[in-house]
Amino acid sequence: MTTELKQLLQSYTEQVDAQLEKIIPKNSGPGAELFAAMRYSVFNGGKRMRPALCFAAAEAVSASDSNTTRVAAAVEMIHAYSLIHDDLPAMDDDDLRRGVPTCHIQFNEATAILAGDALQSLAFKQLSELDLPASVSLQLVALLSDLAGCNGMVTGQAIDLASTGKQLSAEELTHMHNHKTGALIEASVLMGAMATNQALDEQLEALIKYSRAIGLAFQIQDDILDVESSTEQLGKSQGSDSDKNKPTYTSILGIETARSEAERLYQQSLEALSAFGDRAQSLRALAQFIVHRTF
Repeated sequence: MTTELKQLLQSYTEQVDAQLEKIIPKNSGPGAELFAAMRYSVFNGGKRMRPALCFAAAEAVSASDSNTTRVAAAVEMIHAYSLIHDDLPAMDDDDLRRGVPTCHIQFNEATAILAGDALQSLAFKQLSELDLPASVSLQLVALLSDLAGCNGMVTGQAIDLASTGKQLSAEELTHMHNHKTGALIEASVLMGAMATNQALDEQLEALIKYSRAIGLAFQIQDDILDVESSTEQLGKSQGSDSDKNKPTYTSILGIETARSEAERLYQQSLEALSAFGDRAQSLRALAQFIVHRTF
């Protein structure tokens, strides 16, 4: 990671973390354990990649502002809720997340479920408090509901669970990850742009192409790292997908072909941004990091 990108990510992270700190309840009162679990899962060292994409997309269209920060916080809470629930014994049954015990291990299963539920609700409350025309706020609520739910992330997770132990084709695997991983990345980019209330239709179309390319590339690189990196580097159990007999890009395509496919998608993402000129430099830097990251 370049020094410039590190500073950019730090700036985005500081902004969204300040907002999350403000809106997630403190660990006190009758709901103290629930609030502690929410904070534990949100403030545990995540890369804040989805909030970063919100900010960078806003800047590609015009500029980021307080609405961008709120949208970024909403997206990050949806992401955190999804990880809490994915880690549960009934789902992926993971003990480690970002190098620390998963929420249900640190607390208990019931508290983890409720923490995820509460973060999801709080995310949509954030979108009700934007300083935007009601019609735009409603579009953002509808988009996040769609891509985080039945037409996106949740359906992707359902397909993933149903696919365990089965042989999928590359096309079927791509369909799954367009939903499970790609949909929330797409939401992050589009919502950042839409929250400016200045995005043109052709700009949103270009950002859809960009986000779908990097969404798949993100998952392919995750699968490569699951093979090549250690548990300490990953912050979660290395080789867990293989141990659970889950289909991955590396198991279906092989590491080198998977790496080539990630690179192809990276180039595709850059082509999608051509009309934005220098304003999309942050989006380009994030795409480069997503495809070439080592953690």
